[in-house]
Amino acid sequence: MRSIKVPAAAAPVPAPTRMAWLPGAYHSAEDFESAGFAAAARTRRTPIDLIFVDPELAHVSDRSVLERLRSDIVLPARAAGVSIWLGGISLGGLLALDYAAVHPDEIDGLCLLAPYLGNRILTAEIARAPGVGAWQPGELAETDEERRIWRFIKTRRADPPLHLGFGRQDRFAAAHRLAADTLPPAAVDVIEGGHDWPTWLRLWENFLDLRFK
Repeated sequence: MRSIKVPAAAAPVPAPTRMAWLPGAYHSAEDFESAGFAAAARTRRTPIDLIFVDPELAHVSDRSVLERLRSDIVLPARAAGVSIWLGGISLGGLLALDYAAVHPDEIDGLCLLAPYLGNRILTAEIARAPGVGAWQPGELAETDEERRIWRFIKTRRADPPLHLGFGRQDRFAAAHRLAADTLPPAAVDVIEGGHDWPTWLRLWENFLDLRFK
C-alpha cells in the first residue's frame, strides 16, 4: 500500500495528530495534493501530519487494505503516542467507516467527506424503516461491509468522534442525510456542491477551521 506523507508546516518533530486519508475509486494519493489538501493545512500551519494513502484495487476488493492500514499506519501512530484520525472521500469513506466498525478503539476520530454509504437498495431500506434509529441490520455476513458500517453508524458511541461533510447536490446526498440524522448538528457540514474535488476541498478547509483553529 503506497502512501505520501506530508509533515505539519514548520514542525521539527512529529505533530500531535496524524491523519490518514483514503481516496475514492479511481483516485490516487497525488489527487489530494493536486486538489490542495496539503496546502490548506500548510497555509493554516495546522499541527497535523497528513498521510495520503493509495491502496491497490485488489487490496480494496479483498479488504486486506484494512489490515495494511492497521499495520502500516494506525498501530505505528498509536505506538508513537500520537492521535490518529482516518479521513475518507467517497469509497475511501466506506473503508474508513469499515475500519472504525471493526477496530473502534484504535482511532481517535473520523472525517468523512461525501462517503459512499452503500447501494441504493440498502439505503432505501433504511429510509423506509423509517430512518437509522428504527432500522434493524439483521444478522451480518463477514463480507457485508455495507450493513456493517450502517450498524456502526446506528450503534456508535460519542467516541470516536465522526465529522460528516457533503455537498447538497452530491449524488449520494440522500444517504448522507440519513447518516447526518444520527449526528449532532456541529458534526455535520453541508455546503453547495456536488461529488467533486472543489467541494471536498472546501469541506476540508471548513473542518480544519472548526477542529484546529
